[in-house]
Amino acid sequence: MISTLVYREGETTTYETDALATARDAPGTTWVNATDETDFAAVADAFGIHPLSLEDVRNDARPKTEEYDEYTFVLVRTAMLRKGEQVFEEEVRTRPVGLCFGDDWLVTLTRTDIPAVNSVWSAIERKEPRLLRFGPDFTASRVIDRIVDNYFQLLDEVGEEIETIEEGIFENPDRDVLQGLNAVRRDLLSFRKTVWPTREAASVLARGDPDYVREPTEKYYRDVYDHLVELVDLTETYRDLARGARDMYLNTLSQSTNEVMKTLTVVATIILPLTLVVGIYGMNFDPGASVYNMPELGWQYGYLATMLGMSAVTGILLVYFRREGWL
Repeated sequence: MISTLVYREGETTTYETDALATARDAPGTTWVNATDETDFAAVADAFGIHPLSLEDVRNDARPKTEEYDEYTFVLVRTAMLRKGEQVFEEEVRTRPVGLCFGDDWLVTLTRTDIPAVNSVWSAIERKEPRLLRFGPDFTASRVIDRIVDNYFQLLDEVGEEIETIEEGIFENPDRDVLQGLNAVRRDLLSFRKTVWPTREAASVLARGDPDYVREPTEKYYRDVYDHLVELVDLTETYRDLARGARDMYLNTLSQSTNEVMKTLTVVATIILPLTLVVGIYGMNFDPGASVYNMPELGWQYGYLATMLGMSAVTGILLVYFRREGWL
């Protein structure tokens, strides 16, 4: 679908899909929003957009800023958490947004409706003064800014997930906790692959290197760049937190294993001398053959004395282990 809007200070005009050439030549700033790949070619022909720009949008290329003779091309990605197709955890899903802007026109190329684009479009239809007063480079900066603002919401959700996982580590450190940590780390890595190149693309615009970025607009791109720098720092911070939570989980699991092993060791240590005693008496030497062959076997209190002795050994070991803090 192709939507066409021409605006200038105090006035906005909507054009039909088949009137691209008319809209291109109309006084004011022309904005064309194409949300279907099948319409890319028609828009490219009307505005002289290079096929490589279309290919980058179709192939969801790395975010970038490129300068052409007739326009500046910026490719960014939206990012949001959505249910994965093969796993139950939420995954970072991205969608490419291509922005081409020249002296008095802006073309946005997407493969579906993008809320950030629609939001700025609606603001122009409401005749927001700043958008109508400035040119297409400013409108492009507003679209990019809305996309970047949504990055913060994604990181907030990831941060809340990390907090939930940390609470689960202390309450119930089971396998689900580890799976959640792995999912968060995967999300952060995927998001990092989006935000880092977007920061590089924004830095080119913030410096005013492209010819079609006017000097008054550079400060708005610098603001977007500052947000992206903050996002990069937050991403690295959350990666460190996820890594720390994973180490915390492994330490908790190791401590739990050590407690189990300690208990088993105490039990084995108590049983060991008892096993020695019953093993010796289990050899059944005949006291009648020699005075040294277990005379206790013929003693009327032999069994009782043996049981009391084994109980005494058990009691002594229990007291010792408790004093050492092992129980």
